[in-house]
Amino acid sequence: MYVKLETSRLDFIRHRQDEIRSELYQGIMDSIDMGESVGSNIGRRIVLPTSFIGGPRDMRKRYMDAMALVQRFGKPDIFLTITCNPYWPEIQQELRFNDDAQNRPDLVARVFKSKLECLKNEIMKKQVFGPVAAYVYVVEFQKRGLPHAHFLIVLQPTAKLIEPATFDSFVCAELPDNSVHPHLYTAVVKHMMHGPCGTLNPNNVCMDSDGKCKNNFPKPFRDCTSHGKGSYPKYRRRNDGNTVRVRKHNLDNRWVVPYNLEICTVTLLERDRLFGWPEG
Repeated sequence: MYVKLETSRLDFIRHRQDEIRSELYQGIMDSIDMGESVGSNIGRRIVLPTSFIGGPRDMRKRYMDAMALVQRFGKPDIFLTITCNPYWPEIQQELRFNDDAQNRPDLVARVFKSKLECLKNEIMKKQVFGPVAAYVYVVEFQKRGLPHAHFLIVLQPTAKLIEPATFDSFVCAELPDNSVHPHLYTAVVKHMMHGPCGTLNPNNVCMDSDGKCKNNFPKPFRDCTSHGKGSYPKYRRRNDGNTVRVRKHNLDNRWVVPYNLEICTVTLLERDRLFGWPEG
């Protein structure tokens, strides 16, 4: 269905080049400016307007809009990722017997859109990170049609994350206390544990040709959070002796993917409210 819609849009644009003023892009000098050096490539072209999503002009426009936000409000403070989980109850309860989530892109897209709007509401209206000056995000689709979104969030000057001590109130890279937050502990163990890779599993998908993890796991233990040199902060990962059995190996805080405790907690409480699961 997506291919049919895309073909219909391209056909619509092809037969309306005069309205798009494609003659402005047909000159020889314009072709040379674009880097064309082969004569056969110079001639009449089909110009894609900015309204064609995914086209070069659309992408350039979005990039310039994002750079204008950075110029106006400063560099982003938070990089946030939300990933679609095919085992979300909202998806599983709508699947037929022996059906898989990747066979229902319509259902997955609708549920993910709802989750995305809930996350935007938490960030913008409830201000879980503080007052937001600007934000941009992009939705990408993984293998099997599962989407995920990346957010870049610029906070107001009064809410800027400057000191490493404030990072710990937003980002955690340690196993939560199972006795205090059992649902959060279950979610982190199931979704936020990397690997194992390296010597524990040399054939993991994250391993490169040099036998090293592309994401640099396991991370070293750290007693406190510190600034990274031109990179992400180095989050606190204390050697407190807590381990968990994941994929036949005992993993500690060095394998935890950084997560936001409040966002995860809000998601779990919303799930409890909708499906009547016990609070925790």
